[in-house]
Order: sequence, then structure tokens, then C-alpha cells
Amino acid sequence: MNLGEAVLLGVTEGLTEFLPVSSTGHLTVVEKLLGLRLDDPGVTAFTAIVQLGPILAVLIFFRHDIVALASAWLGGLRDATRRDSQYRLAWAVILGTVPIGVVGFLGRDVVGAARNLWVVAAALIGWSLVMVVAERYGRQTRTEGEIRYRDAVVIGLVQCVALIPGVSRSGATISAGLLRGLDRVSATRFSFFLSIPAMLAAGAFEAASEGSAVARTVGWAATGLGTLVAFAVGYAAIAWLLRLVARHSITVFVPYRIALGVLIAVALAVGLITP
Repeated sequence: MNLGEAVLLGVTEGLTEFLPVSSTGHLTVVEKLLGLRLDDPGVTAFTAIVQLGPILAVLIFFRHDIVALASAWLGGLRDATRRDSQYRLAWAVILGTVPIGVVGFLGRDVVGAARNLWVVAAALIGWSLVMVVAERYGRQTRTEGEIRYRDAVVIGLVQCVALIPGVSRSGATISAGLLRGLDRVSATRFSFFLSIPAMLAAGAFEAASEGSAVARTVGWAATGLGTLVAFAVGYAAIAWLLRLVARHSITVFVPYRIALGVLIAVALAVGLITP
């Protein structure tokens, strides 16, 4: 992979990681168009490692919230009288992370095999319907401080569906949050918090287990550059998305998702690209 390709993939990751349009799906499409082998362990590892850039952006953007959650959690462990909504929210993030950790680790080979453009096209279109249902039927009456442990487990389980390229991790978790009655901003913020442990673990695991493949196929210089670009673009995307969901439904992304899914399917059907 040359540095120009790394920058393009970094921009793609940064733009799409937190928008409900599927970063993995977009990376799969772009990598395929660049002629990269999707089944190459180095390319698969690059796709996971480059996600560390947007996660660093989340850590910096929400640094005050993260410090407050960590302090509340530690304080609540030491003193039961200090167990407030922040303490419960911290536990909700932990509980919501468990399903993706278990499913992601045990099913990592299946997830890698799912990086197929037919899967991406179907998931882009199919999950769009879920997003419409979530916006239409979600009550959106509860705030971040009212997230219950049951909500966290349900949202965490739905996050596992996002292991399918094309679904979108943020699209899955925000939709689940809406269907659990959370307002759109609270569901989005919780989605950001849930992304931190899951994506940090995935990126670190791939870097450790597939380091030699990355060095051989992609190169650490390209990987580092792509991650840095993804961080910068991802930081801007976070601020933009929070402003957008405060005023608009997440269904504004549905026409794009469906159009992209149909375009990919047509291109595959007529032989312009291979799965």
C-alpha cells in the first residue's frame, strides 16, 4: 500500500466510523477498488488498526466525560453512598461492551470471511429499514442518566450485528438506543462511549497478532499515516454528528445507504467489480 492509498483509506475511515453508514463497508469498497486483497491478513488487520485513529478522537473529544465516568465508577466501588447516575452509566458501558468482546473474539474468522461486497450491499439496504423503524417507533423520552443495565445489555447485543460489514456500529447502537426509549443525543453519546473499549481492543489485538502481516502487505508507515488521518477527520465528524442528531433524524442517512447498496449490487451483477 502506498501513502496516497493510506491517506484515502484514512479519510474514508474518519468520515464514516461514527456516521451510521458503515465504515467497514466503505473501507471494503475502497480497498476493493484499489485492488487490495480483502482476504489478506495484513489488509484485514489494517482495517481494524486504522480505527484506533477515530477512537483516539473520541477519547480526546469526550475526555471530561470519560474522567467523570471513571471517577464516579471508582468512587462508587469504594463507597456505596457515591453511586450516582454517572456510576450506573459507567457500569452500563462495561456491560454493553461484554457481548461484542465475546462474539468478536470467538467469531473473528467468520467476521473476516464476511468482507464480501454482496454482504455489504445487503447490509446497507437491510439495516436502513431498522433505522427507519427505530426513528418512527422509538419513544425518545429518556436521557443518558436514565440508561438502565438492561438497556446496556440489549444495545451491546445489537452492537454485535455491526460485525457484519455494511450494518454500521453506530447505526446499530443508536437504533437500539432509540428503540429502548432513549432520546437521539443520549443514544448517540452512549454509542460513542461503547465504541471505546470495543475498538481499542480490536485494534490492539490485530496489531499484536497480525503485526508481521501488516508489515509485509501494508507497511507500518502507511498504517500509521492512515490512522493519523483517520484521527483528524474522525474528530471533526464527531462534532458534526452530535450537532446533526440534535436537530435531525438518523434517517437522513437512509437514502445514501440504500443508493450505495443498490449501486454496489448493480456493479456486482453486471461484472464491473467482483465480490
